[in-house]
Amino acid sequence: MAKKKDYGLRTKVTVMVSAVVMLVMVVLYIIFRNQIIPQTRHALEDKAIAIARTIALMPLVSEGLSEGNSKEIQAYTSKITRRNDIMFVVVIDMNSIRYSHPDASRIGKAFVGGGQELALRGEESISEGEGLLGKSLRAFVPVYSNRGSQVGVVVVGLSMERVHKLIRQNEWTIIAILLSGAVLGAGGAMVLARKIKQMMFGMEPSDISKLLQERSAMLQSAREGIIAVDDQARITMINVEAERLLGTAGITGNAMTRHITDYWPELRLEQVLVSGEARQDQNLELNGISILANSVPILVNGQIAGAIATFRDKTELAVLAERLSGISVYADALRAGAHEYMNKLHVIMGMTHMGLYDELQQYISGTVSNYQNEIGTITRQIKDPVMAGFLLGKLSRAREAGIELLLTEDSYLPESADPQVMHELITITGNLLDNAMEVLEGHSVKEIELAFDYDRGRLISTVSDSGPGIPEALREHIFVQGFSTKGEHRGIGLYLVRKSVEKLHGQLQIIPGLEPGTTFIADIPYTVKEDENR
Repeated sequence: MAKKKDYGLRTKVTVMVSAVVMLVMVVLYIIFRNQIIPQTRHALEDKAIAIARTIALMPLVSEGLSEGNSKEIQAYTSKITRRNDIMFVVVIDMNSIRYSHPDASRIGKAFVGGGQELALRGEESISEGEGLLGKSLRAFVPVYSNRGSQVGVVVVGLSMERVHKLIRQNEWTIIAILLSGAVLGAGGAMVLARKIKQMMFGMEPSDISKLLQERSAMLQSAREGIIAVDDQARITMINVEAERLLGTAGITGNAMTRHITDYWPELRLEQVLVSGEARQDQNLELNGISILANSVPILVNGQIAGAIATFRDKTELAVLAERLSGISVYADALRAGAHEYMNKLHVIMGMTHMGLYDELQQYISGTVSNYQNEIGTITRQIKDPVMAGFLLGKLSRAREAGIELLLTEDSYLPESADPQVMHELITITGNLLDNAMEVLEGHSVKEIELAFDYDRGRLISTVSDSGPGIPEALREHIFVQGFSTKGEHRGIGLYLVRKSVEKLHGQLQIIPGLEPGTTFIADIPYTVKEDENR
């Protein structure tokens, strides 16, 4: 496939080069023919005029015409004819009688062919004519005596056949030059085409056009803002999302060709050009908007040719993280429930194989009773089905970890009128419970207490644990994204709790217990369904 594509590109380039070369040849031929060929004729005319003038100035010619002596004139003009490779030199008097001629027998006879009229009146002229020697290009120059009176005319003739031969020779010379130029031009064009093909990675112009259109569509459809600069830190590309984000932050106007330090100095993209090192996960504050940016250099043949930056609103990333966190919370609850009941099924299967039917009946009765009690408690106190199912999963997970998770007897959670509020509440409760379970790992007393208290449009969610507590010095930092005492890539749970509480316009408190342990209290606005108010 690659060979066919390469052959197609080479064929197209060859056709294009051939067409251009042919066009250039035709144009040059027309130009040269219209310029050089007339110049060849003019050069021959000038040669004939110059010879005629020289002969006309010779004293023996003017004296011979004045005295009627043609012998010396004939001898002189014969020498001139042989030495200058011309057709003839004829000298005539004022009556057009020849005093010289290539054929001496023609001397004394009238000039044949015409055209001497202007010269007999004292004017030089050039014309074509046909005489006894054939067609010729003739130059007429008057001859004057010492006294200044005209005594005759010198006629110098060049064979028209020779004139046409010289013109044809010049035409072939032009063609040879043009063909040589065409061969050299075609060779150079093919070398250039091969070089261009290498630069274009073997792609045809249509492929490049399509690639550019796809690149533009891809950049403009990206959810991230994208800015590219050249090696002088001038902006060469900015997509729609970048203009939108920066416009929201108050940075407006045409960005193209502007220097990045003038347009967005906080990005410091020029430092990437200097150092050649990428800058990952930059946290930038831009007129109240939190931006997360990544900048990398653009390398061409090992040299820094520019840099590109991608960035996005951190608020949008936080929303996405919250959604993912909510999904993971649901997934954990389902996994815990499935794991617990798989264990119970294994117990039932083992007792069945062993034939312990009485014990199996007691085990199933106890399990069903506990489950019904647990479900009954949850469904009586938690009216929202999503939260009820979620808490059943958390209870299963707590039992797996050997933790006693208690829902207080006076807890009551009516069904929410807004599913989004319930989603945020699950994020808050789930992360607080997960954090409490992690804290209790390795402790002898593992107890967590969960309470919901609804009163006139507000809901208070409380999670208490019997863990070691939180040192006072760390309480201001535990809600910061990435802060954790449990190692790297942690510190997201309590951060999401704080973001969800803020999103619901609520309040979050930490109350250290009298005994070791910690209590988190989330107070949020909560609207219930109309059925709950009846």
